[in-house]
Amino acid sequence: MMNTEKILASAKRTILAESQAIATLSDLLTDDFVNAAQVIFSASGRVVVTGIGKSAIIAQKIVATLNSTGTPAMFLHASEAIHGDLGMVQPEDVVICISKSGNSPEIKVLVDILKRFGNKLIGMTGNVTSFLAKSSDLVLDTTVAAEADPNNLAPTNSTTAQLVMGDALAVCLIEMRGFGPEAFAKYHPGGALGKKLLLRVGDMLDQTHRPVVGPGSSVKNVIVEISQKRLGVTAVEENGHVIGIITDGDIRRMLETQDSFVGLTAKDIMTKNPKYVSSVSMVVDALNTMEDFSITQLIVVDEGAYKGVIHLHDILKEGVV
Repeated sequence: MMNTEKILASAKRTILAESQAIATLSDLLTDDFVNAAQVIFSASGRVVVTGIGKSAIIAQKIVATLNSTGTPAMFLHASEAIHGDLGMVQPEDVVICISKSGNSPEIKVLVDILKRFGNKLIGMTGNVTSFLAKSSDLVLDTTVAAEADPNNLAPTNSTTAQLVMGDALAVCLIEMRGFGPEAFAKYHPGGALGKKLLLRVGDMLDQTHRPVVGPGSSVKNVIVEISQKRLGVTAVEENGHVIGIITDGDIRRMLETQDSFVGLTAKDIMTKNPKYVSSVSMVVDALNTMEDFSITQLIVVDEGAYKGVIHLHDILKEGVV
């Protein structure tokens, strides 16, 4: 059994070995990387990424990254390709073939067929003298000095290098396409990420619970309005314009300083010039405003017209964060 010290030392060695392999990778970039990015950017078809074993798993991740960042891509397992799945590859597609050795039997058969098909072939390999490297139109060099495991057998540094090279290619394509947050949101409509990028205040505003009182309303009526609408706040509106806000915290502070609230009105206890947002504002921007001012509600106003209240609890319930 390994003790705690030895376990941590092993983990640190692995992390350092992989980080050093990645650092070395930048020195292996050549004009082939530039040409690969340009070929993919200009292609009218998809990027077909293929591999076998652990390289196939890396290929799937690269495909997922490309698809989510505006480059249509498809995964093709190298062994399945030579048993019928090659029909997925169209003439206008660019193929990236990933293999550490570049000499496995499946890769050799697949590469020969792809060359006959006439597709542009980009080889990603850790052996620049391999069959794959020599047969490819462009080569992405992912050579590593050794694997991280003590037997130099388990794919560790080599698969990390493949993954990072794929990320480098994807990020270059993002920049070449000018792929910004709006485009990113188009491909990520679900979950917290999509909601951060797409959800607007108006999308979640409940106008049926629109707490409002007049400036002359009694404190009792204010309390009833806040209680009924269940938002912990009410707007104070005069002549169609919001002139203030009253929160349940304002009520508590008023009770701490007043022996009686008889004769007091909404205007006497309201907070003037409240923070507000428009219904077209992004929900994430509303959340940031709440955090900046340590508040839990914002009045929603469009062109001077009061629309309702957005509450921190509603934002959290929606899963924006």
